[in-house]
Amino acid sequence: MKMTFRWFGKNTDSIPLKYIKQIPNCTGIMGMLDDIPAGEIWSEERIKEYVDYVNKHGLEVEVIESVNVHEDIKLGL
Repeated sequence: MKMTFRWFGKNTDSIPLKYIKQIPNCTGIMGMLDDIPAGEIWSEERIKEYVDYVNKHGLEVEVIESVNVHEDIKLGL
């Protein structure tokens, strides 16, 4: 089992990756791209930028979750 920490991103989360790196046995993060508006496509370039940023700080991206679903989809429109 890998120990991870949920991280919202450098523009949203008040906790920097250097602090998460200090958590004993924590090797990665569970991240999200909440700065991308609902309905917009998550480009491979944007995902790679996110992963590279996390890797640069000595951590792995284990999961990218919480796709921002547009309200029209939630309402079946």
